Amino acid sequence: MQRVLVALRAALYMTAFVLLWGWLALAVRRFDHQLADPLPGWLQRVGLPLMVLGGSLALACAAVFVVRGGGTPAPFDAPRHFVAIGPYRWTRNPMYVGGLILLLGFALWLRSPAVVLLTVGAWGLVHLFVVTYEEPTLRRMFGATYEDYCGRVSRWVPRRPGRG
Repeated sequence: MQRVLVALRAALYMTAFVLLWGWLALAVRRFDHQLADPLPGWLQRVGLPLMVLGGSLALACAAVFVVRGGGTPAPFDAPRHFVAIGPYRWTRNPMYVGGLILLLGFALWLRSPAVVLLTVGAWGLVHLFVVTYEEPTLRRMFGATYEDYCGRVSRWVPRRPGRG
């Protein structure tokens, strides 16, 4: 029953997060005409696969957090156990990578230069959050286990597991 409640909370938080970023993306589209012409039409065909890939990656990460970590993607309801399996074997931040890929795919699907810029800005904010809050918090919580993990797994660029 506990896992079901955690899964429901995770679904609620992720839905709210996607709706927030979707709303922001649609809101910044009004600046498209000030920035440039719409992106080329062929990029629109790339957008949908990127949205599916990014969303699938983020969902897989949330599932790992619920099942193995005993928590949700939200920092205020984070996993209670260290998670370094599944997508977390390839990069330390696959959920953010997935979310940013999804947002970039949405930008391409909309053919929106403003949403591409929003994606770049979102990555900058996410990077600052990871470096200033998340990584120090994980170091305090998990100590040497997390330090070893950082030595083996890249922060952003996926690497084959087992390569240092």
